[in-house]
Amino acid sequence: MYTETVFQSSKNNKRFTDILKEKDIVIGIKVDQGLGNIPGTKDETYTKGIDVLADFCKKHYNEGCRFAKWRSVLKISDNLPSEAAIEENAHGLARYAAICQENGLVPIVEPEILQDGNHSIERCAEVSEIVFNRVQQKLIQFGVLLEGMLLKPNMVTSGSECPNKADHETVAH
Repeated sequence: MYTETVFQSSKNNKRFTDILKEKDIVIGIKVDQGLGNIPGTKDETYTKGIDVLADFCKKHYNEGCRFAKWRSVLKISDNLPSEAAIEENAHGLARYAAICQENGLVPIVEPEILQDGNHSIERCAEVSEIVFNRVQQKLIQFGVLLEGMLLKPNMVTSGSECPNKADHETVAH
């Protein structure tokens, strides 16, 4: 859910979160605040909101949320993502996960390698492995309980503009 949804009510003035809880639906919240540009890079991004995340998590836990989602976005090309973008996003994801766990929320960690571009499936696999490894290292460094979080990886595919797109069997492999 988004923050505004957490605080909405039905026509009968019943809180939306209460309706979901009565149906045994576990409530989650999107906690990132969008993307900002990393200085010194080619328009690569980091995820905003880490500075207010602890208070945000406490507030939403008290409203019945039990998991949270935070998304980092990495561009891919022959020379992207840069080392700066990989480091910044892995660090941010690990801090987010640790803050969520400290506040009772299960973090969904999403390092997304964009499908935009003309990269091959091999390049996507190479970048994905580098990014997932760095995220894993940072999660361990920040003391994140790995069995208490979810990793939401991107699909490894050819870029949307790749002239030689991988077939479905190759993608599945």
